[in-house]
Amino acid sequence: MADEKRSNGRRDFIKRGAVGALVAATGGARLGASVASRAAGAVPAPVSAFELDEITFGELQDGMKSGKWTARSITEKYLARITEIDASGPTLRAVIETNPDAVVIADAMDKERAAKGARGPLHGIPILIKDNIDTADKMMTTAGSLALVGAKPPKDSFVAQKLRAAGAVILGKTNPSEWANIRSSHATSGWSGRGGLTKNPYALDRNPCGSSSGSGAAASANLAAGTIGTETDGSIVCPSSSNGIVGIKPTVGLISRAGIIPISHSQDSAGPMCRTVTDAATLLGALTGVDADDQATAASAGKSLTDYTKFLDPNGLKGARIGVCRKFFGFSDLVDALMETALDALRRAGAVLVDPADVNLAPNAGALEFTVLLYELKADLNAYLARLGPGAPVKSLADVIAFNDAHKEQEMPYFGQDTFLKAQAKGSLATQEYLDAVKDLLKAGRDEGIDKTMDANKLDALVAPTGGPAWVTDLINGDNGAGQTSSAAAIARYPSISVPAGTVFGLPVGISFFGRAWSEPTLIKLAYSFEQLTKVRKPPQFLPTADLTVK
Repeated sequence: MADEKRSNGRRDFIKRGAVGALVAATGGARLGASVASRAAGAVPAPVSAFELDEITFGELQDGMKSGKWTARSITEKYLARITEIDASGPTLRAVIETNPDAVVIADAMDKERAAKGARGPLHGIPILIKDNIDTADKMMTTAGSLALVGAKPPKDSFVAQKLRAAGAVILGKTNPSEWANIRSSHATSGWSGRGGLTKNPYALDRNPCGSSSGSGAAASANLAAGTIGTETDGSIVCPSSSNGIVGIKPTVGLISRAGIIPISHSQDSAGPMCRTVTDAATLLGALTGVDADDQATAASAGKSLTDYTKFLDPNGLKGARIGVCRKFFGFSDLVDALMETALDALRRAGAVLVDPADVNLAPNAGALEFTVLLYELKADLNAYLARLGPGAPVKSLADVIAFNDAHKEQEMPYFGQDTFLKAQAKGSLATQEYLDAVKDLLKAGRDEGIDKTMDANKLDALVAPTGGPAWVTDLINGDNGAGQTSSAAAIARYPSISVPAGTVFGLPVGISFFGRAWSEPTLIKLAYSFEQLTKVRKPPQFLPTADLTVK
């Protein structure tokens, strides 16, 4: 779930058979040569026009109502597109596995529509979910790791249950950064032992960012109507920014994490990743609810909604007081220029900008966060693996570490597992170091961070660049992205939304709106108004490398 980007050498805010056969089938450790050849100028296979490019949930519903399409025909079109450009052609590798029952589910939704009408806005809509979200079906849930091949979740995750209840078609699973990018401080985002390397559809030699890399690339490349990712710190908003889509990282507890392979119960959350704010808001409403299997959701009672689309106000920026977090600027002249254009758009729409309105995180906030993540990774992952039962190939973090050591060629060809080793060395959640870090980190993020800044300036929300443009993927040296600004909201456990703000040399850059707990309605209103005012998203062109020509 964590983007956990590298910064100065540490984490930023922060049944195919046998292992060998599976690696051979997915091409896991051989992707580096492919990336290098494309970066050298190899031209990707031509990408044909696609009937469903940039289509929205509403347009798909209209098409099914009119008889132009059925859920089955839409599902088949997306499956064919995945085969055409994800498994071949540009070979994005955004989808790690398709659902063998997808067409059967779509057929059932068509029959139900004919007999009773649609359940709601997601009826018959194909959705891809990240491969750390449990489904008790014919698909695997592996977090991209070969260690979990053959593991069987005992039941659907809460997220999968909610999607099925809404009538969505779970189309398949997206390739994550393995173990949500928490295995190593030298990892390359988008790579997993099981799925290989996901590419950015705007420039194939560049990185899709974050552990929800496959979800970001798949949504942007129109491989499904929408996708779901997970985040601990940055892994919804960063791939949304880098892939030119909308991502909503909710308040922790708005969506249950039950049945999601964890990093941290303090910060983990699932959330929608779509091409428009409208679709992201629609998908968010389908996923909320109190769940007895995730005690964090109890706090959402009376605060969560099942319909966030009522906040889609094109004039939503008028009169809004928005703080500009200038400390999150300055990492790129080109991004700064793009952000100034975005800020001008906010002013034109009637927003009152308080500039600057910086969130001053404690100097040790990064170290505190990493300490919390190490303790919770060990405890939470052990608890998750124990739920898989006696037939699971691994039963603890220690087992996973041993598996990786025994399968180094497949699992650790580019980077190791130093963060796993640090987590394994930690004690229980009763350790004083952990208890102090949790308390101090929450204070840094809330009382002395976002809450303090918003109170002092009477703000409705804060704004900052989500991050820089996608960096060139480097499997040898790992990630080298700049400007990730997700940590303030992440450590506070507060919501944030990334919306396309424009491009730098054709590479997307997002702008983030974030604020207090349960402020999703306000953030959606602001994000939608900005989106409608600017409309800067451009579909990806699947170029072999970015065009750096000065025009």
